[in-house]
This record gives sequence, C-alpha cells and structure tokens, in this order.
Amino acid sequence: MDAEWLNEPPQWREEQSVLHVTTGEKTDFWRETHYGFVRDNGHFRFVRASADFTAHIVFAGEYRELYDQAGLMLRLDERHWIKAGVEFVDRRRVLSCVVTREFSDWSTVPLFEAPNPARLRLTRRGAAVRIDWAPAAVRPDDPAGFHMLRLAFLPAQGLALVGPMCCSPKRAGFQARFQVFQIDHPIPWELHA
Repeated sequence: MDAEWLNEPPQWREEQSVLHVTTGEKTDFWRETHYGFVRDNGHFRFVRASADFTAHIVFAGEYRELYDQAGLMLRLDERHWIKAGVEFVDRRRVLSCVVTREFSDWSTVPLFEAPNPARLRLTRRGAAVRIDWAPAAVRPDDPAGFHMLRLAFLPAQGLALVGPMCCSPKRAGFQARFQVFQIDHPIPWELHA
C-alpha cells in the first residue's frame, strides 16, 4: 500500500513493516466542542479506501503526558473524521474514540488500563462505522476476542482516508509504534452472536 502523510511528524521511520513515530509539539485532531478551538495538526499516515472495508492495526506507545494518543483514523475531510485508540487520561491508558461531524465528540472507557500494545479494528459499511478493540495477542480472525468500542455515523462519501494516527496535545516527543496495518473486505456485520 502506498501511504501518504497528513502532517508528517518531525521523526519517523519504517523498519521491517513497523512504523515508528515521534510526535511534534502540541499536535492534535479536534473541532470546537468544549474547548472552542480547532486542531488539525496531528500525525496521520493514510491510504485511500473506497466502498466498504475493515482496517486492522496493532499499536503501542510510550504514554506519559495527558492526552498522548495513538490508534486509527478514518477521515473524509477536515470536518468529518473518526479517531480511535488509546489515550493517556487521569494517569492511565484508556480506550478512546472521537467522532467529528463538524463538531467533535469524545468518549472513553476509563474503568481499566487499556492494553499496550493493543489491536484495533475499524469497519466501514456505507455510513456506519464500527470500531472494535482487543489485546494485541488476539488474532484478527477471532471474533470472540474483540469488543465493540463504538458504532458511529459518518457520511458515506466515496473515498476515505484510513491509517495510523498519533498526537501529543501537551508536548512533543510522544513515541508510537504501529504494525500489522492492513485493509480487507469488511467483517460480518452482526453486532452480537
């Protein structure tokens, strides 16, 4: 897959199919809600995907400062996107998802420490996007190993950009590592067996 950068980080390298990223100063993706500002300077390495698909990624980070984050992003444009993954909040790693349709909303799963590394799976079918997570050791084809994080609406506008994302809104120098990024046909759509 030929990948491109939106906001190329100051330091990155790819070795043996593992992408290593060091974030720039005060990077983020956010629109308006609560804070009143727009940030669109986070690091996002994307490929173009059309129609319906499932994207998988395994990722880890050296989470230390508030809002350090890494995961997957699905982006239509600067006003319509989803980022999901792990974020450092209240001195722990939490599962996190932001859905932006003109304005950003944010949800977290704060009751336990999120795995590091973690596996994320994002499935787009039309205007519906399903995001599932699992510990990194779970195989991508093991339906029992994944847990739904979010089911969200995002307009079905043809081509989408999808790939690894990382940000550090409070600092520079957050280090993230991404591997096993792939795009496949969409998984079966049933929410519950």
